[in-house]
Order: sequence, then C-alpha cells, then structure tokens
Amino acid sequence: MRCPKCSSMDDKVIDSRSARNGASIRRRRVCQACGHRFTTYEEVVKTSLRVIKRDGRHEELDRTKMLGGVLRACEKRPIGVQDIEALVDGVIGELEAEYEREVPSVAIGKKIMDRLEKLDEVAYVRFASVYRRFRDVSQFLSEVEGLIGRE
Repeated sequence: MRCPKCSSMDDKVIDSRSARNGASIRRRRVCQACGHRFTTYEEVVKTSLRVIKRDGRHEELDRTKMLGGVLRACEKRPIGVQDIEALVDGVIGELEAEYEREVPSVAIGKKIMDRLEKLDEVAYVRFASVYRRFRDVSQFLSEVEGLIGRE
C-alpha cells in the first residue's frame, strides 16, 4: 500500500479488525520509511445489479431511487428513517442473493410491497397505487378491501 505522506510502498499492518458489520476489514498501517500511520479498508468488489425496466430498458440498481420511493410512500406516517433504510437494505440484500447480474423491476416492486405491508398498511397502499399504476378509485378500493380481508 502506498503511503499517503511520502508515497513509499514499504508499510506494515499494525491492527486489523472487521468493519461495517463484517462487509469490510479495517487495517491500521505504519509506513516503514517515514513512520506515518494511516488506515485502509478492504472489501469485496461486487458486480452491481442492473434493473430491467418494464419497457425493456436497463439501468443500474439505484439505492437512492429505491429509498426515495419508499420514503414518499411513508411520508407523514409513524415510521422511523432507520426502519425505512433497513427495509431498503433488506430488499437489496435479497436481490443480490437471488440475482447475479440483472433483476426485473417487478421483482423489486414486489419485494418492497411485501415488506411495506408488514411495516405499515397505509404506506403499502400508497406504494402499490404508484407501482401498480391504479387508474381509478375502484382499483384503490379493491386493494384496501384485500388488506381488510387478510386480517
């Protein structure tokens, strides 16, 4: 590893520990040439998932975009930001485990709706109305009646 102070390639690892819930390793290093101490992180490089949109286009899986959609559905609801972020991280984790390179957008929407239904029914209906493209009140009512029937 190149020293950020003197650019020497001669360093020694003095401490290693797990970081970011085991997703990376934090290493404390000391440069043998100048004595400067610095920290590096080592993590597995994952190939990013690509989303196959309904119209056939492909784009990168965007956590920010997913988070924004869920936040809009949960707006003015008693749901903490940590819960929403955990929901999105859980969905992304499931997708990375199930799909290698490409994931259909319908699979993403379905997983989000499944988790939202358990978290908050109002947020679930809001998300479903956009995701399923409700055209009129009868579709909205049908979804709400379906929720009532499941209880």
